[in-house]
Amino acid sequence: MKIAVIGHGMVGHKFLEQLHELGISDAEVTVLCEEPRPAYDRVHLSEFFAGKTAEDLSLVEPGFFERSGFQLRLAARAVAIERRDNSLTTADGEVVHYDKLVLATGSSPFVPPVPGRDRPNCFVYRTIEDLEAMKECGARARSGVVVGGGLLGLECAKALRDMGLETHVVEFAPRLMAVQVDDGGGRALRHSIEALGLHVHTGRNTVEIVDGATARHRMVFADGTHLETDMIVFSAGIRPRD
Repeated sequence: MKIAVIGHGMVGHKFLEQLHELGISDAEVTVLCEEPRPAYDRVHLSEFFAGKTAEDLSLVEPGFFERSGFQLRLAARAVAIERRDNSLTTADGEVVHYDKLVLATGSSPFVPPVPGRDRPNCFVYRTIEDLEAMKECGARARSGVVVGGGLLGLECAKALRDMGLETHVVEFAPRLMAVQVDDGGGRALRHSIEALGLHVHTGRNTVEIVDGATARHRMVFADGTHLETDMIVFSAGIRPRD
């Protein structure tokens, strides 16, 4: 039996571990991983800025794929599934046939549809490669903005502050972590965040991002005000991929 798994994140790897524990010896398992590295702990991704390496965050025990016999293909993005003949196609044109197909594609970061969101030095906070690019950019920047005042956005803002950047958090809602806390909690949280040296801007709707006069970007808000910054990180939630 041929089993194809699309996705090698935390859930995808947990499936592989359980499949291996079942001891199914007649299964030919092919795993397509879109990223250039095996599964890692995305929950603790922010610890990368505290000195942890990609190897420290890895979820794959040494020798796992050799012991299991599963085939892991890195940087292999599935672009099409043909259910009529049980096959899938990767971005480089490879065709993989299967008897059973497992989708473990997870989620992707949501980036608000703001004109200018795809400018250079604008990032999402999702993969180790994203964080490596942020560190490289941060070494050449003086200021940074995180769009999104949720838990992950605040973690990201702390990371930018630790990099020595003047750091701002821009949140559309009237308070930080609007889903998790009420108004009183929001006020207390804002006080704590600002005590760390971060600047908080709530109730701000970004309408466009253009060239700045004193920094790389100018974020223009719906109320007519603006904020200039050298780098922007979008941390505005996630959306399921399938």
